[in-house]
Amino acid sequence: MRKVRVLVVGCGNMGTSHARAYHQLEGFEIVGLVSRKPESREKLSDELGGLPTFGDYAQALADTKPDAVSINTYPDTHAEYIKVALEANAHIFVEKPLALTVEEAEKIVSLAHEKNKKMVVGYILRVHPAWKKFVEVAQTLGKPLVMRMNLNQQSSGAHWYTHKQLMQSMSPIVDCGVHYVDVMCLMTASTPKSVSAIGARLTDEIDAKMYNYGQLQVRFEDGSVGWYEAGWGPMMSETAFFIKDVIGPKGCVSITDEAKGESDDVDSHSKTGALKLHHSATDTDGNFIKNDEIIDTSDEPDHDGLCLLEQEYFLKAITENLDLNDHLRDAVNSLRIVLAADESFRTGKTVEL
Repeated sequence: MRKVRVLVVGCGNMGTSHARAYHQLEGFEIVGLVSRKPESREKLSDELGGLPTFGDYAQALADTKPDAVSINTYPDTHAEYIKVALEANAHIFVEKPLALTVEEAEKIVSLAHEKNKKMVVGYILRVHPAWKKFVEVAQTLGKPLVMRMNLNQQSSGAHWYTHKQLMQSMSPIVDCGVHYVDVMCLMTASTPKSVSAIGARLTDEIDAKMYNYGQLQVRFEDGSVGWYEAGWGPMMSETAFFIKDVIGPKGCVSITDEAKGESDDVDSHSKTGALKLHHSATDTDGNFIKNDEIIDTSDEPDHDGLCLLEQEYFLKAITENLDLNDHLRDAVNSLRIVLAADESFRTGKTVEL
């Protein structure tokens, strides 16, 4: 079978990991690396044995004529880059989010259908074995569910620079929140009803209308509720930077890992270590019937390993003509929820969906 010729756009943290995956997978051939900064693309090219590099996306598309384009750039470029690639008849892998607005995202999905091209959005937790187990166990706890999640990042230096660049177009609860809201939707298999949010601007290094701390609350039709909290910056606390906790009538399940790294360690953002399952059932004296269970998940992929799993799925979607309708619907819905949270923060009102 002919290899899928892929153009990698963006050579930062995510682009590098995805390029390593394409390089490792027999079914892909990297035809070019694109980035704004020459040093990032040249460094990655050297690592992968010498690949064509480009500073201009349009030129790279014209010269390489790829079968697929992998978009790993800042979020405010995603919609336009996807459109151009689809018009060039390429399949798409794109880091979340699809776009900056729901309307843009829906138009892009329609265009992908029109062009009969596969489009996979980088929801990395969907391919993570331990997170898949987390969702599976949460679905045994009964309804409604109470879902408590956060990812606060105490960032400095290059990490804080990247966060400030991201906040030129979106807040932390929008950028990171799509992952965890997506997980909540998987756990409940229910339709979200309303969203509210609070937030604060804790630094004058960002635009006056932007905020670097936020928390959203989402309500589902089945009575389930969830909150997600995210903050970025040198002022953020690491006391509770990683909470992943789900409660139902039958008990609760939590991600627990005492060996977890610091909040600016990308591997620690998806790392689990273990799941702790608590059963709520009691005997006639009110004492618990079962002991808590520890489900070992320590044998899990690192960040590059997870990106490899994502690209295996992308390859399968192309070569086996997978139906991605549900995948793309979920991608748009999770974006709809976090953008509603952003609206709620700015208006001070609950947003009905």
